[in-house]
Amino acid sequence: MFELTRKRKILILVLVDSLLVAIANLATYYFMKPFLPVTPGFVFSTTVLSIVLYLFYGFIFHVFTRINRYTNLREMIAIFAATTCEALTKTLILLFIDGSFSRRTEVFTYIFSTFLIVVSRLAWRLYIEHRNMHSYHGEDPKRTLIIGAGEGGRILYNSLLGSKTAGDIEVVGFVDDDPNKVKTYLAGIKVLGTTKQLPELIRDNNIDMVTIAIPSLSRKKLREIFDNLEKLKVKVTAMPSMEEMASGKISMERLKKIDVVDLLGREEVKLDIESIKDQLTDKVILVTGAGGSIGSEICRQVIQFNPKQLLLLGHGENSIYMIDRELKTKYADKMTEIIPIIADVQDRQKIFEIVEQYQPDIVYHAAAHKHVPLMEYNPREAVKNNVYGTKNVAEAAKANNVKNFVMISTDKANNPPNVMGSTKRIAEMIVTGLNEPGKTKFSAVRFGNVLGSRGSVIPVFREQIAKGGPVTVTDFRMTRYFMTIPEASRLVIQSGALAKGGEIFVLDMSEPVKIVDLAKNMVRLSGYSEDEIEIIETGIRPGEKLYEELLLDKERNDEEVYEKIFVGNIKGYSIDEVMDFVEHLSKDDSELAKEVVRFANASNK
Repeated sequence: MFELTRKRKILILVLVDSLLVAIANLATYYFMKPFLPVTPGFVFSTTVLSIVLYLFYGFIFHVFTRINRYTNLREMIAIFAATTCEALTKTLILLFIDGSFSRRTEVFTYIFSTFLIVVSRLAWRLYIEHRNMHSYHGEDPKRTLIIGAGEGGRILYNSLLGSKTAGDIEVVGFVDDDPNKVKTYLAGIKVLGTTKQLPELIRDNNIDMVTIAIPSLSRKKLREIFDNLEKLKVKVTAMPSMEEMASGKISMERLKKIDVVDLLGREEVKLDIESIKDQLTDKVILVTGAGGSIGSEICRQVIQFNPKQLLLLGHGENSIYMIDRELKTKYADKMTEIIPIIADVQDRQKIFEIVEQYQPDIVYHAAAHKHVPLMEYNPREAVKNNVYGTKNVAEAAKANNVKNFVMISTDKANNPPNVMGSTKRIAEMIVTGLNEPGKTKFSAVRFGNVLGSRGSVIPVFREQIAKGGPVTVTDFRMTRYFMTIPEASRLVIQSGALAKGGEIFVLDMSEPVKIVDLAKNMVRLSGYSEDEIEIIETGIRPGEKLYEELLLDKERNDEEVYEKIFVGNIKGYSIDEVMDFVEHLSKDDSELAKEVVRFANASNK
């Protein structure tokens, strides 16, 4: 099958434009023939000169390398510039050769050639849009409202028109909160009303889908729009990346689905860039658990500050391979040396060797077992990884005079009824207990669930919805604190820069979210109603709590040390008492589980 490559498209444009320039010259000759004595030889030579000059300036102004199905004012200006320069240059040459030629002939030729070339581009664009809009793909087009009658809305609409699957979407109108835009037209489509009128507009126009085309839309405004559509069975999407729109590959499937992360996430925290830069730039950074959700995101954040070396330490071969490849591809312009290390934090000798060999300036310790019910069934593994693993990395850091050690903790370490939370609380006591003035600054950062992490409930809900339900919630009363992975990682890094040693930083998680409400939002975002996707209660699993707390009341400190960062007044056993406890744990799994829970909770009294 003959394929129109980019070079062939350029060749076709060159041939078509050359023909149109020739037609303009010949048409002008026949039009002016009754009034001026022009010889066929002169017409032939000036036509050839016009074509050569136009092609020369056409390549200079990139007339032939533009995507013509998106022809707009910029493309017309480029054509105008090429034909104007061609006409002026041709006039100067003819003046130099023979000043007796007709100026009117050249003016007519210039106007006619510009008109023909511009019309050819517009005709092609109209043909492509008509073909795409009337292409049939087996289903009725989705009647769509575009929120945002600005530049984003215009770009999205034009991209949809130029797409091969434009027939899948019928843009009924625009919606914008600027009252001056209401009842006006953008790209021939009417601005029907404001976002407050969405329910009415959707019902009156039989809308199937609402697409948001405001790149700068705040999460607060997004939640308002979504809440406004709560009782309506309509799909909500957003415009894709600019790269996808520029490629002409827009389709209904490529429109970005609004994710529950977009609704629950807060506005981005502004970091103290200078303090972080001083801490990370040209330094050696070690991240344990670098292949995990939080660990990998810390790596992505850290590498932007150009550390000298970034050590990716993890037990899982595939996850370390993936983050190593991602960083080396995405940040190829950085001078940072990225070193993947396969190692288990439980291997004390190996960990000491690694820290001694690379001498890191900062250690972010994210390696841990985090799954609550699994750790109830496997308490010894939780202790080995979360307690002994943390102890190994922390003591290796202290033995090699690492400047800062930051441990990633969890809200489940507060008043823990389960093994996982108890092991993390004991790990906190080890880390803060090892702190000594003038030596390694040890700190821990405590926060709640991260949205979209591999161990979170969101991927489970997503999978259940894809299968048609039911969506399972352990208890309809259950609440959790949520934070996005990037926000949590940035605040961890900021906390490390603030650390003086011995603190347990607590991140502001805002208000807790009911898990059943999370499930309902995800069902609605997927375009279903609760009648179509059932949400059922299955009962609390081993080790789970109905409510999580970041701190006990007596541990609260209302003074922020930085935006959304607090230091908890958290007390615990002395480091000697903790070390004595972990060295004399029971060999029986059942008794071991009871011991760690008892010890962790006794430390809060």
